Amino acid sequence: MQNQQRSQFEFVVLMAALMSIVALSIDAVLPALPQIGEFLNVSSPLENPKLITSIFLGLGIGQLVFGPLSDSFGRKPIVYAGFILFVIASIICVTTKNFEMMLFGRVLQGIGLASPRTMCIAMVRDSYEGDYMAKILSIVVMVFILVPVVAPTIGQYLMNNYSWQFIFTFTLIFGVIVILWFWLRQPETLKDKYRIPYRLTIFTTGTIQFFRIKSAVIYTLLSGFITGSFMVYLSTSQQIFENQYNLAEEFPLIFASLAISVGLATFMNSQLVVKYGMKTIVHIAMISFILTSLIFLLMFSGGNNPSIEVLIGFFAVQFFTIGFLFGNLRALAMEPMGHIAGIGSALNGFISTVMAVPIADYIGSYIEDSVQPLFIGFLVCGLISLLLFYGNSNWVSKLLKTV
Repeated sequence: MQNQQRSQFEFVVLMAALMSIVALSIDAVLPALPQIGEFLNVSSPLENPKLITSIFLGLGIGQLVFGPLSDSFGRKPIVYAGFILFVIASIICVTTKNFEMMLFGRVLQGIGLASPRTMCIAMVRDSYEGDYMAKILSIVVMVFILVPVVAPTIGQYLMNNYSWQFIFTFTLIFGVIVILWFWLRQPETLKDKYRIPYRLTIFTTGTIQFFRIKSAVIYTLLSGFITGSFMVYLSTSQQIFENQYNLAEEFPLIFASLAISVGLATFMNSQLVVKYGMKTIVHIAMISFILTSLIFLLMFSGGNNPSIEVLIGFFAVQFFTIGFLFGNLRALAMEPMGHIAGIGSALNGFISTVMAVPIADYIGSYIEDSVQPLFIGFLVCGLISLLLFYGNSNWVSKLLKTV
């Protein structure tokens, strides 16, 4: 029994560590965006957030490639292939002196990191199912959230004491350590009965199967809108706190405190989801997400920014609700796709990420001297998500009848 518990504990931490390479690659760079933009002669500071959204674009594209291949060749070889691509992309980011080439390197980083990110979800789905799968995913996400808590601080320290290029080097070293651990300790999780012989049609047949599963498609779209609204904050947070509030030195601490809010929610979700179910928690969280946005917009309808304490309070509540949505929406989408977990996870990640990038870029272009556009984006994305949730099934009507 102890060996089984220890094995499960190591599995969860290892999955979180694999996903943390992604988080570190995104969040450690945040404090360095102005320096990178200046070094690469970027014409406008509003272009700097593209260094964040570009890696998400790569994540979306890469998942579509690696997911289907993993259903044929297994999860582990695909993780190795993606990491090799990440190494090449990191070298490009460190050595380039051109902004467009840096964006290419970030996209390539995202494509490579899509492999461990997608394989984590697929390996959890290979090993668990139902609400217990949601519990494991919540724990993985909770540990994964700890990286954004410290990543900006790490990035700022490396930038101040070495250079912004060393941030990419540090991330690469961390990735090598995690991949060695993965190679030594993690067995293959894809069962032989689910292994699909490789053929070119695997992409089309898997995609057709995915789009025939209504709930998988709906929850994937929900993930896209929620991820998109959160990505706006992620790509503009440095600009908001440093430029609008003049808190450059305090930015890593503020970012960390808000990441803890998401982590706390994912931890609570891991305790509550088995008891109350994923759909009930998602329903409550989405309504809370919408109400928080609406209250902010009503209180600050003039467009003037609130005090930093009030803003952090609203962000904390908003991200607390998001913490209940991320893992559950992914688990709800993956639940009916055990037979195509690889391509299912890939399409889920691809569609939600490719949706999120233009949402983030569009809303982010309006965030210059006010945070109001951010909360308008939260509200619109939340309302669309709630409508999709209600239209997905008869679950809500059944709930109302019991009440």
